[in-house]
Amino acid sequence: MTALADFRPVMLVTGVLVGTLGATMVLPALVDLAADNDDWMIFASAGMVTTLFGLGLFAASRGAPKGLSTRQAMLMTVISWTALVAFGALPFHWSGIVPSYTDAFFESMSGLTTTGATVITGLDTAPPGLLFWRGLLQWLGGLGIIVMAIAVLPMLQIGGMQLFKAEAFDTAEKILPRATQISTSITLVFIAMTGICAVSYMVAGMAADDAVIHAMTTVATGGFSTKDASIGHFNNAAVEWIAIVFMFLGSIPFLLYVQMLQGRFRPILADDQVKAFTGFIVVSVLIGWVMAHSSENHLGLEGLRHAAFNVISIVTGTGYASTDYGLWGPHAVAFFFLIMFVGGCAGSTSCGIKIFRFQVLVEAVRQHISQVMYPNGVFRAHFNGKPIEDRVVASVMSFFFLFVASFVVLATLLKLSGLDTLSALSGAGTALSNVGPGLGEIIGPSGNFQPLSDTQKWLLAAGMLLGRLELFTVLVLFLPRFWRS
Repeated sequence: MTALADFRPVMLVTGVLVGTLGATMVLPALVDLAADNDDWMIFASAGMVTTLFGLGLFAASRGAPKGLSTRQAMLMTVISWTALVAFGALPFHWSGIVPSYTDAFFESMSGLTTTGATVITGLDTAPPGLLFWRGLLQWLGGLGIIVMAIAVLPMLQIGGMQLFKAEAFDTAEKILPRATQISTSITLVFIAMTGICAVSYMVAGMAADDAVIHAMTTVATGGFSTKDASIGHFNNAAVEWIAIVFMFLGSIPFLLYVQMLQGRFRPILADDQVKAFTGFIVVSVLIGWVMAHSSENHLGLEGLRHAAFNVISIVTGTGYASTDYGLWGPHAVAFFFLIMFVGGCAGSTSCGIKIFRFQVLVEAVRQHISQVMYPNGVFRAHFNGKPIEDRVVASVMSFFFLFVASFVVLATLLKLSGLDTLSALSGAGTALSNVGPGLGEIIGPSGNFQPLSDTQKWLLAAGMLLGRLELFTVLVLFLPRFWRS
């Protein structure tokens, strides 16, 4: 296979995705037109440039072989996400709401990876089209993440994701048509859930525009808000409870919802991952409640609400804030720092390490202890009632090692760039886990990423992409062996 033929399928898919992104810029343009805001011309221009580039790539790659090899799938994943972020940044940059393309790229990366970290100040008075574009980026990113987790990552056998390999994806040639069918079902569920969330927010007292944008970023567990004070701006208990419910629902595997619509309720009730995630959330919320109450910042049921909201927001990687939980004491800072790494379920919009990997790790340790105690016995680690293959355990172990190594490297680079220790550590953690807010005065729940230097923003943007694409997909591109035919 020639080098040109090797890249054509990659460019074909990238062209389609970039062209589609350009077409979606019509929506914020219409929002600005309806609000009589001249920014509609910015979206029209950015949409035209983006669409033409995508169509050009598509036209130049027509006739490419169908199907993607493992190498092509990895390359396509990284190139397409980077291209989408680069073009998604154009409206931010051309509107002047951010001072540089670095800031625009950071905001776009944070949006599409559903991280939720922002460099924009003055959200309360920002143009409606730009606020809608931020929400739409996270909504599209959340949908893309689900499809990637179902169709691409299991095929690449990355970090134990092969546990979720669908029978239809046994060969690379089947990935595109089958992914189209599955993504259609998931998109319908995604739209329906977003609509229900938006209506719920409006019933609770949110304005229609705020409700729609927050619904998109809640279901996508993204965390972008239309207000500088995030959800805390509304000071509305009903709004916070609605967010709690839909952040949790967004962290459950979406294929289980599709099965529910088909009348199959047993899978979601019997799923080991869902049960473990729910149990972890319950325990973490209770711990957070004790901390909130003992700090005397939020007492009684108010403390429960704030604990539930902020714990679920951080664990799921949404990144909304209803209060500054850094004021709950140093133990609270350590607690939130630890839970930001956990994440939700595989196959959801959530991010982080993912709960199933902790389950595999615990099962592997349990198996090893049993083997030590009973050397002649035969023990197998299990997940969802099925034996876990040794290569899956090895893959998960490798992911944990690589995650820790990436965290240490990124935190060290941020520290060397001039950040204080707490900001460097939490910044690295929040980027790799795609959470959003960090800890400390600068990037904490009441802070913003705007004061950081360009170098620090590029480092964090790279960390967001690395974490969102499950580490291996990006890092393998730096191996010379990957590029050999």
